[in-house]
Amino acid sequence: MTIEQARLDRDHVEVSVVLPAHNEVALLSSTVLNIADGLRDRGVVYEIVLVENGSSDGTLQLARLLSAQIAQLRVIDLGQADYGAALAAGFAAARADIVVSFDVDYYDLAFFDASVPMVRAGQAAIVLASKRAPGAQDRRPLLRRILTTVFATIVRTTLHLKVRDAHGMKAIDKRAVASLAAACVMRGSLFDVELVVRATRAGLCLVEIPATVIERRPPRTSVFTRSIEGLLGVFQLYFVLQSEQTASTFLARLPRNATIRALATLRRSLGATRKRSSVLQATRQYDEGPSLQP
Repeated sequence: MTIEQARLDRDHVEVSVVLPAHNEVALLSSTVLNIADGLRDRGVVYEIVLVENGSSDGTLQLARLLSAQIAQLRVIDLGQADYGAALAAGFAAARADIVVSFDVDYYDLAFFDASVPMVRAGQAAIVLASKRAPGAQDRRPLLRRILTTVFATIVRTTLHLKVRDAHGMKAIDKRAVASLAAACVMRGSLFDVELVVRATRAGLCLVEIPATVIERRPPRTSVFTRSIEGLLGVFQLYFVLQSEQTASTFLARLPRNATIRALATLRRSLGATRKRSSVLQATRQYDEGPSLQP
């Protein structure tokens, strides 16, 4: 056992960095080493939870080689290409109370320096790196900046968000957000958007700080295709949340005995699918208190 391994086993992990990776063999080594070196230089007791999801270019093999050299690196093999599922798996596996989400092609230790102390001090449950906040520097091509603005505006309008940008780097208080993350039903690029929406509706404190965005590689899929998929996902999420609200309101208005019978019927008929898991979670809360608030 190396000194670093002994330290990791002995000390409480202060921060978990979650890093989804799909076909990132060209950038993975430099990203992991830059993050690891930067956190070591800062004296942080950390771990990197790298979630490989469905790569076909050797990313998983490279990740395992890196983990053999870096004691703080853990590798999860998700087996399917799904960014949101990778984020969810990494968040669930994180051992620290503070979780920072980076992408292989989008990470910034200056954001780490600014956001982690805010979460540690209880000033925010989620700190978001906003590409649209005053002072942000978005150096990507003009088309991507325009599409980001359009998408963010639609998300804010449709889902009634107060933050300007729900997608990207985040620092998260896991204790405050874990139950909300478990309730999320969206995958792909909409998982972290849903997490922000649920945190907002739960009344948690969200803080945006300006991000610096540099394009480290061109997008591997058409930005128009991603935009259409994102828009469809936003409207899907809207209807999921509306259905939950309707179910909660309906149950709150029922007499308690009738509600318990309704819950039993709902759990038998809906319990098999993940998409309805958040509805079941809302109904279970009724059992624990005198009423279920809409």
